[in-house]
Amino acid sequence: MEKLNQQRGLRNCNPLNIRRTADLWQGLAERQPDAKFFTFRSMAWGYRAAFIVLRTYWHKYGICSVRDIVSRWAPPDDRNETEVYIRRVCTLTGFKPDQELNPYDPTHMGPLVAAMNRVECGVRPDMSQIKEGWSLYMGAN
Repeated sequence: MEKLNQQRGLRNCNPLNIRRTADLWQGLAERQPDAKFFTFRSMAWGYRAAFIVLRTYWHKYGICSVRDIVSRWAPPDDRNETEVYIRRVCTLTGFKPDQELNPYDPTHMGPLVAAMNRVECGVRPDMSQIKEGWSLYMGAN
């Protein structure tokens, strides 16, 4: 598949479509061609950033369930189908919508970001890239 025809999250190596901010993430690509979303050097760096955002949700806002995470990540105010997104993530992971997830547990975070990637990009993620992103994330702690 040609890179230009890929979903934005795949094109940008940003599998959860993290919006651009003033944050200077490790692993950012030298060029940032997308005005709205970050571009990372590899999918692993994009996953690492996603794990860190989810950890921040947990520590800073007490957000730790699929329902709360997705409601903040893809709010209805941004024209998202938030409830559909929540149901899809729960179906893909087997997690209950209000089940508490731990941002330091790879059995929680791996399936969660894989499912969110599936919703965001419409394709099954490469689990080896998620594992590589987890290793980068754990090295950042």
